[in-house]
Formats: sequence, structure tokens, C-alpha cells
Amino acid sequence: MDHSFLSFFLLLISVFTLADSGSIGVNFGRIANNLPSASKVVELLKSQGLNRVKVYDTDPTVLHALSGSGIKVTVDLPNEQLFAAAKSTSFANSWVQRNVAAYYPHTDIEAIAVGNEVFVDPHNTTKFLVPAMKNIHEALVKFNLHSDIKVSSPIALSALQNSFPSSAGSFRPELIEPVFKPMLDFLRQTGSFLMVNAYPFFAYESNTDVISLDYALFRENPGVVDQGNGLRYFSLFDAQIDAVFAAMSALKYDDVKLVVTETGWPSKGDEEENGASIQNAAAYNGNLVRRILTGGGTPLRPNADLTVYLFALFNENKKIGPTSERNYGLFYPSEEKVYDIPLTEEGLKKYRDNPSPVDGNQPGAAPPVVKSTTGKTWCVANGKAGKEKLQAALNYACGEGGADCHQIQPGATCYDPNTIEAHASFAFNSYYQKKARQMGTCYFGGAAYVVTQPPKYGNCEFPTQDQP
Repeated sequence: MDHSFLSFFLLLISVFTLADSGSIGVNFGRIANNLPSASKVVELLKSQGLNRVKVYDTDPTVLHALSGSGIKVTVDLPNEQLFAAAKSTSFANSWVQRNVAAYYPHTDIEAIAVGNEVFVDPHNTTKFLVPAMKNIHEALVKFNLHSDIKVSSPIALSALQNSFPSSAGSFRPELIEPVFKPMLDFLRQTGSFLMVNAYPFFAYESNTDVISLDYALFRENPGVVDQGNGLRYFSLFDAQIDAVFAAMSALKYDDVKLVVTETGWPSKGDEEENGASIQNAAAYNGNLVRRILTGGGTPLRPNADLTVYLFALFNENKKIGPTSERNYGLFYPSEEKVYDIPLTEEGLKKYRDNPSPVDGNQPGAAPPVVKSTTGKTWCVANGKAGKEKLQAALNYACGEGGADCHQIQPGATCYDPNTIEAHASFAFNSYYQKKARQMGTCYFGGAAYVVTQPPKYGNCEFPTQDQP
């Protein structure tokens, strides 16, 4: 082995050994009728080396069972109680006294999640969120618990207006002034953090033709370059989290930290739920644990050691929705492991991810590649494919696909019109021309099609293979 390479390799090892690591927790959901007792659950958590748990209520049996366990706990004030907490300080005081102060410090409550994914709550509770958070915090002040217990609220990625490239991440405009600015102000002032629920599975399962499974599962892959800042991403998880960091940065809240309160991968799904399998769930969660516990942040925030809560501890047989909803658990209700992955640094020493040729490592098979003989042709977006499919295909074209997307960046020639269809058309055509207009390279899972007349979007000119 080359001595200079050996020195560099040893230096890398020392850097990673000295790096601070993140933290792994787990969500304990209880929408089931066959779960073990709370005391058995606490013993299970301890046996697995898990020292953080997040629950979706303040059930007395669970909080009593966690007393003296040394496990840090995040509790939840349900969406249904946001109105009361926002409108009544006496309700907030009573709630904190009954559900937090009564257990702390023997039960080590470290955070309160006020609501969960409130922006997608069909009961229109968004306007009550920040007032409720403030009243709960004031109640903690009253009981002198505000220094030890933080208040936040988990958001879903649907709160983002833009997520690709990650550097262009932004919050939905209608939420910025009424919610995000006051909420981020509150988090900054109280030394708290933004809670985020991120599920790469959702992006992958509906876009297997444009998103690599390896990229979704933290496996070795060429990476995706962010055309906005030149950073290369090797996992969809990092790209999603950096889109949130970028959205916060755009509003000048770079100093507010972030905790991933939910992420996971189902071990079983319906026929159309692509990628839901035991092997993929084991790979995602196992590789994620390795990624977090070996230290280092994201490409955009390399020093941001993340706390991440896996979803979920158990399969929950009473959850509604597709089959996947009932199969996110690390354990069956019998306490048997659904799959074997490490959850601690010690366990990582023996961990190996074993890709299966059955699951495959690439997007869905493309049609046969045959050279086109039709002269000048262009590739454009199919507006009927829908915004989500177009966005996923655009992400692929500008990332792994290697399309030249510089001209659709802000201020560039083809940025206007600033629509997903126009930007996707430019990117698809760049990819298509780069691939010599071969059959099968203007498909993108039905999100694109070939035209024989030059596309017209504003003043943008679409090159062909014959042009420089």
C-alpha cells in the first residue's frame, strides 16, 4: 500500500474517532391492542441500549414505568388540545402540572412536542400552534422547569415549498409570516430546536424510476450534486434534512438546531408500495444508525450532530391506512425483532449491511435503448404527470442524471418562467440530448415525452444534440 495513502487513511480514522456523534431514540406509538406492558417496554428499551424515547401522549402508566429508568422522554400535547392550550393559560398551567411536573425529575422529561404535523391536520389548528407553544412554555417557567424541558412541534416535509436542490429549500409562503417566523423566534429565544419528521421512503416508493434505492438506503452510490452550491449528497435523508436547514437559513435562523423526531422504513407493504420489505427496512434503519452514531452532520451543516428518533418501536396493528402503516416497527408485539440491527455504538462494530439482488440497487428497469433516427427532437415535461412526479424526476435529472441545470437557477437565462413544468422540461431535454436522444431516455416514468418542434418557455432556447 502507498505510504501517503496509508497516512491519509489513518488520519481519516482519527478524525472520525474523535468526532462527536449524534444520538438515536425511538418512537413508542401505541395504536395497537396487543402490546407488552409499559414496564416490559421500558426493560426492552434498556436492553437495547436506547436512552431516548418519544411518546404521543402523557399516559400515566407509561410515564410511571419510565420513572428512574434514566431514559430521556419527549411527551406530546395532542392536536386536539391545541385550541385549549392556546386560548387558556390556566389550561396550559394545569396540563403541565398534571402531565409534566407531577413526574419530573424521576421521569426524565426533556421535551414537549406541542401537536404533531399540525400543518396537515384537517381540523385547521395551525393558527393555535405558536400561542399554545408559548403558553406551555410559560407554564414551565411557572414551575421552574423551563431550563430543563424544551418546547417545540414536529413538522412534516410538506411544510416546504421547495426541497430541490437542497440549497433552495424554502417554507410554504403562506406559513412563513403567521407561523414559521414567530415559531423560530420562539425556539431561538427559549434555546429549543425545530422538530422534523422525514421519510425518504415516501419519496422513493412513488418514484422508483428516478430515485436510486442505494441513495435512499445510505448505500454506496455516485452521489447527487446540488447544482446550487456544488455539495454532493450520498443519501436522500441528508438531502431532505438540508432542505429544511436551507429553509431556516433563508429566514436567517441558522442558529436554531434541528431534531429528527420521526424517520423510518416499513418492513411490509401493499403490492403498490414499492420498496417496503424487511431487507430494505433493516438497511435503512441500520445504515441510518451507523450514519448518526459515527458523527458528523449533513453536507450543509457538517457540525450539526443530529438526534434522530426511529419510527417505531413496535408494529401497531390498529393503525389505519395502507399495510405499511402497521409495519414500521423494529419489534413485533411479542418483543421479537422484526430484523436485527444495531442501536448503539458497541453494536455497530459487528454490523454489516447485506444488499439483496432481489431488491436491486437501481431504479426501475428502463425501456430498451435504441438510437433515434428521427432527426431533431426534444424532450419536455408531461404536465399531466403531476407536480410531485415532475419534481422527483427533475431531482433525478439534475442530480444523478447529470443534466446541465445551471440555466434554470435563479437569475439564469431559463429560470423564468419559474414553474415546475418549465424547469423540468429544460432538465429532461438536457439529459435526453446528453444521452444522444436514445429511446428510453425521455421517459422518466411517464413524466416526459418527445416533441419534434422546439419547446417554447419564455426566452429560453432548448439545445439539441446538433448544437454546441
